[in-house]
Amino acid sequence: MPGLLRGVARTAVIAGTASAVNGRVQRRQAERFAGRDAQIYAEREAAYAQQAPQQSYAQPAPQPPQPAATGTGDTIAQLKDLAALRDQGVLTDAEFEAEKAKILA
Repeated sequence: MPGLLRGVARTAVIAGTASAVNGRVQRRQAERFAGRDAQIYAEREAAYAQQAPQQSYAQPAPQPPQPAATGTGDTIAQLKDLAALRDQGVLTDAEFEAEKAKILA
């Protein structure tokens, strides 16, 4: 019986040690893989950032505003058209304000 108890105790110690070592190995591998994945992600982001400026899409030139008419209905229509161009991203806010000043002048 003491031999059996000694064998069971030895097996428990060996199994516990193996489990602890396995846990440390798994943690180290997870840390290494996380670092490698972060490096790969950073390299892909840098490559994408370098390619992004090269892929420029030509935007249509802003349409020249129509000459201002004497009627207020036409002025309102022109302002609405300018606002639509600004909302579509064709005109910047500064360009919108400059054209609006021309129409209202």
